[in-house]
Amino acid sequence: MKPCAECGVSMDLRTCDDLFHALLALDHARQAPWGPLHGVSVSCFLFQHPSRLPADDGAMAWALLHAYLEGGLDAVNQLVGQARRGNSHRVKSMPSRVVRDAALPRRDAPPSRFSVTIEDVAVDGTFPAEEFAERVNAWAAATVDAWSRST
Repeated sequence: MKPCAECGVSMDLRTCDDLFHALLALDHARQAPWGPLHGVSVSCFLFQHPSRLPADDGAMAWALLHAYLEGGLDAVNQLVGQARRGNSHRVKSMPSRVVRDAALPRRDAPPSRFSVTIEDVAVDGTFPAEEFAERVNAWAAATVDAWSRST
């Protein structure tokens, strides 16, 4: 198999999509360690496969990665709470300091290789619980680092 055109993974055994769907199945069980890191995992995957970024060019995903790297899950939960409150029909705009502070990288020259990818986080394709959080942290750091160097 040829490498993934977006993240550079070899795809010897499974495609990035296969691995992502396996991870989502674990995330949606809402059990630790996968469930609490769902937003971080999805954000990493989206920024390593930028053709799939949402209409906001990944503003929330990028802010979430920065929040996680700077303050861990507590910061992520705070950001998600702000977003939920901002989506309320009672609020006219989303007041999110983190979204404004985490300037989006330019999308015209996305990185084509990352030092840590979903394949690394998957280990043997099963996303083992042992050291999962550490692998996701490395994935988030590698994603932000690659995009920060490409702009």
